[in-house]
Amino acid sequence: MSTYIALADVNEQEFQNPQELVSIWGDIREDVEKLGGELLDSYALVGGYDFVVTFEVDEEDAAMQIAMAIERHGLDTQTMRAIPTDRLGELVDDI
Repeated sequence: MSTYIALADVNEQEFQNPQELVSIWGDIREDVEKLGGELLDSYALVGGYDFVVTFEVDEEDAAMQIAMAIERHGLDTQTMRAIPTDRLGELVDDI
C-alpha cells in the first residue's frame, strides 16, 4: 500500500460552526474505507493549512477518488504521495 497525505483547508462557506466541522470526520473515514483505503491519522494544524489527513491505498486512482471524496465534505485539498524517509537510500541507489 502507498501512503498519501492530504493537506486540507476548510471552505468556510460550508460550515456554520465548529461542531458541524467536527461531525464530518466519521463520514470521511467511511468514504476512505469504501474506496479501499485506510485512514491512518488526521490532525488539526496551526499554519498554512487547517488539517492534514494521512491514508493508505493500493492504487493511485483510489487515492484520487479519496481526495475528491474529502473535498465533497467541504474541504479544499492538496494531496500527494508520501515516501518514508528510510526508503530514500534505496531510491538514490537506483540512480
